[in-house]
Amino acid sequence: MSGEYEGENATLQDYYLSYYDGSFNEFTPCDNIDLKNFGKVFLPTLYSLVFILGFIGNGLVVCVLVKHRNQTNLTDICLFNLALSDLLFVLTLPFYSHYSVVGQWTFGDFMCHFASGFHNTGFFSSIFFMVVMTLDRYVVIMHAHKVARYRTLRLGVALTVFVWMLSLCVSLPAIIFTKVTNESHGLACRFFSENDAWRLYNNFAMHVLGLVIPLLVMIVCYSRIIPLLVKMRTEKKHRVVKLIILIVISFFLFWAPYNITLFLGFLKSKGFLSSNCSVEANLRLSTTVTETLAYTHCCLNPIIYAFVGQKFMKRALPLLKKCVPGILLPSTRDLSDSTYRKSSVMSRSSDVTSNFIM
Repeated sequence: MSGEYEGENATLQDYYLSYYDGSFNEFTPCDNIDLKNFGKVFLPTLYSLVFILGFIGNGLVVCVLVKHRNQTNLTDICLFNLALSDLLFVLTLPFYSHYSVVGQWTFGDFMCHFASGFHNTGFFSSIFFMVVMTLDRYVVIMHAHKVARYRTLRLGVALTVFVWMLSLCVSLPAIIFTKVTNESHGLACRFFSENDAWRLYNNFAMHVLGLVIPLLVMIVCYSRIIPLLVKMRTEKKHRVVKLIILIVISFFLFWAPYNITLFLGFLKSKGFLSSNCSVEANLRLSTTVTETLAYTHCCLNPIIYAFVGQKFMKRALPLLKKCVPGILLPSTRDLSDSTYRKSSVMSRSSDVTSNFIM
């Protein structure tokens, strides 16, 4: 998911596509052979790893939730769609991995639009579902008794449709304007629009909708939730606080460096940064590294949002044992909620923490 780097026709992943095929030579006389060779080894290796881990982790989440669909609640619906979003995202990585090795697009115009659509829609829907889960937890914990009756499956379906439609609308310009073009190095799959407004829109979507707003929502909501948890008398509160901090910090650390790098590239394209070869090489290298780091966040989502939960793990362990015979896994009895009970009466503290440790 790249942003606008050189001010040329760009979409979320367009900078990297030009990096793959070496088409930046038309903008600068700098010798970037070493960076291109590094990218041809580094990118396919890391993309393949992210694809495998992301596909297995998110695929398992989808399988578990589908198997237990009769016990579905609003949290499970959000978790299912978050995993589905990450699956859509990682499914495009083999195409871009192949592109980085070959140096040109060989899959045709339809797959160019298709890959761009999956890539962008998967990214934004994943971000938006994380925001929805954050808001849901905030409302449930801060206003538990008022909203309990409204957290129905109908609401979950309505939110699902809304988020997917919003993600598709946000990604629509990239889907429409990304096409196969015949260039000096061969066929390229890139964003092509003569309207500067769409390039500014891409920057807005990537930085504001993809990072700033979600991060602000997490910070505001969780900063209100943590003080309430700290005051509660429950053994789970420390675990929940650590989970909240992990959610916010991981999102920031994985995505902020990439967004900052893209923003520096945008400033360079507008002439605010020097255009010497050293600056360009450093920006390309940092984009290579920070992009791959950002992509790995989709591998962590199943761990952060699903596998830390006792409820989900009790569902997942039998499926894992069935799929991988002989694997050493903890017994579901070890994850029993009884180890956390302090009395026969369910307190508000346990209600609150259960919204995080599912």
